[in-house]
Amino acid sequence: MPVPHPAGPLLTRDTATALLAARQAGMEAWTGSLDLERSQATATLLQDRWEWQGAPYPYPGTLKDRTIHYFDGTGWRPAARFSAALIKLVPTRWGAPTFEIDGIKMLPTSRVSPFEDARRKVALVAPRGKAVLDTCGGLGYFAACCLEAGVASIRSFEKNADVLWLRSLNPWSPDPDAPGSGGRLRLAHADVAQAIAGVDDASVDAVLHDPPRFGIAGELYAQAFYDQLARVLRRGGRLFHYTGTPNRLTSGRDVPREVARRLERAGFRAQPALDGILASRR
Repeated sequence: MPVPHPAGPLLTRDTATALLAARQAGMEAWTGSLDLERSQATATLLQDRWEWQGAPYPYPGTLKDRTIHYFDGTGWRPAARFSAALIKLVPTRWGAPTFEIDGIKMLPTSRVSPFEDARRKVALVAPRGKAVLDTCGGLGYFAACCLEAGVASIRSFEKNADVLWLRSLNPWSPDPDAPGSGGRLRLAHADVAQAIAGVDDASVDAVLHDPPRFGIAGELYAQAFYDQLARVLRRGGRLFHYTGTPNRLTSGRDVPREVARRLERAGFRAQPALDGILASRR
């Protein structure tokens, strides 16, 4: 499915503050990033509005901290939705945003850009020239890094419609229909726990598995799902499985160790790597 990005600007509180300060200082133009540090742009400052790429925009009022705002045609709105949970696009000092579900951060940002973190993990499966399965697409950073690295094709699944909406706002998320994707990215709005049954045996060369926490999506840590991953991955193919270290301090539970054991039973050789498990199909 396509996830076209809107042409309008994105504002954080810091960006809005700089824009308003430039107007107050009597400047006729302001230069900065209006797409979360993907590029630099110049806005023309008028007394009652500002203009960017030929379109007029109202000056923002007080914007929320830790929030990205988009213009919906009438005003500046937070990039957030609430259906079953509050899902929100959150700015980082690195430019590339993370997202939160009910206040729980889904991507690491404290020491590294979430995009650079994805790049390091993708490198573990060496995607160049390969067919890759991306089980839980999220904001699409794994997919973007695979495209950047020269993947032959990547098939990605994302269950949550609100996360797909965030992707449409996020300039760091890849659009399958964009020229740069070259038709190599297939994105499906589907639950991979069920959709994987439709993936052919030994049809992928590598797998990237970045599921939500065990308590949210336990089925994606189950033996039955790992057996399916082994089925679709060719012999010798690599799998990176993000695990983190949930519950280790509170309950002593070692989720990475449990994951490695299940992967071994499914037919993998597994070892710790970064904040997860790197495995190869026996």
